[in-house]
Amino acid sequence: MTVLREFQRLEAVGLWRPTPDDQRRDVVVSLGDATLTITDMQDRPLAHWSLAAVERANPGETPALYHPDGDPGETLELAADEATMIGAIETVHAAIERARPHPGRLRLIGGLSVLALAGLLLAFGLPRTMRQQTLSAVSEVHRKAIGQALLGRIERVSGQACSASEADPILKTLASRAGVRRVVVMRSGVAESLTLPGGIVLIHRSFIEEFEDPAVAAGAVLVERARTADQDPMAQILDIGGFVATFRLLTTGEIKRETLDRYSEVVLSSPRPPVDDEALLAEFARAAIPSTPYAYARDTTGETTLTLIEADPMAGRDLAPVLNDRDWVQLQNICG
Repeated sequence: MTVLREFQRLEAVGLWRPTPDDQRRDVVVSLGDATLTITDMQDRPLAHWSLAAVERANPGETPALYHPDGDPGETLELAADEATMIGAIETVHAAIERARPHPGRLRLIGGLSVLALAGLLLAFGLPRTMRQQTLSAVSEVHRKAIGQALLGRIERVSGQACSASEADPILKTLASRAGVRRVVVMRSGVAESLTLPGGIVLIHRSFIEEFEDPAVAAGAVLVERARTADQDPMAQILDIGGFVATFRLLTTGEIKRETLDRYSEVVLSSPRPPVDDEALLAEFARAAIPSTPYAYARDTTGETTLTLIEADPMAGRDLAPVLNDRDWVQLQNICG
């Protein structure tokens, strides 16, 4: 986010408590890329809040009191002398609000046209056309905001994602090598991997902790790239939300929290669709990552993943490692 450049490495001291029954404790608050990181005085992570979902409970008053959207019991208090951090959070909020589609503006510009289109779609029974129109209208900025909000809803069910300040740049390297925007390591909830709108790929901690070759974790990400080539995760959200959710997103640019929760429940409890071997091999070839380590990680005998072994596009080639040994060992401790 461009607006964050002037606030890089910005930190403040505050008071945090996870629930109303807990004692407030001194913490260090760091402003990062789309997140607010809360650590104890020994630099141990305590919480990660999405900046898009941070609410201020007392606008204009000090000390400033913040909480995650929908969870007023968890609070962060910043004193008046932390004006720089308070101002930075307000500036980021303003930037996020400007980036979001504004219902009033949408209605002024094309309200009548959208309603007419909706009437035609209903009259001729073409819900797929409306679905496609909606998917085309959702901007990349809006997809990222929806993906971040969805991650927050999933974390409320599965627990917080694994995170450590020293591991975050390593995850960025892994994401870049695999060709996605962001990789998030989950302790539980996600059985294997899952793609959220905005290029966020969730992978289970086992891909990091149980294998010596980082190509296995990269393979889990590449599987999701191959899946999303067949089905846009935004389309899955609209399919689960139905006509009302599709029409609401098309006309107002909004998607209800209930729709995100329903999507989370369905996708986390359902098996992920299979991926065609040829499509997956094409992803390994594009990323210049061998497919054999991932194939043996999925089946130690190699019987069910024989195609990925025999047709490994990188077999016999001298390749740069996905991650160096030092970074991989450090990343393996991210959930510790």
